[in-house]
Amino acid sequence: MDDKTMVFDVNKTQQKTTRDILKTVYAALEEKGYNGIDQMVGYILSGDPSYITSHNNARLMISRIDRDDLLEEILKEYLQK
Repeated sequence: MDDKTMVFDVNKTQQKTTRDILKTVYAALEEKGYNGIDQMVGYILSGDPSYITSHNNARLMISRIDRDDLLEEILKEYLQK
C-alpha cells in the first residue's frame, strides 16, 4: 500500500475545465457558421446567453461558468505568452 498523499488542486482542475469549455463552445459556434470570437465577446460583455448557440450544449456549458472567471482565464492564458 502506498503511503503517499495525493494532492488535489481545485484551481488547476477548474482552469482545465474552463479552457475545455471555451474550446468546445468556440467549436460549436464555428460549426454553426458563426464567428466564434465575436459571439463569445458578445456573451462576455453583455451576459446575454443568446450569443452562444445551443448546438452541442454550448450555451448550457458556458452558462455554468461565471463570466468573471471566463475573463480571468482568458487573460491568464494571454499574458503567459
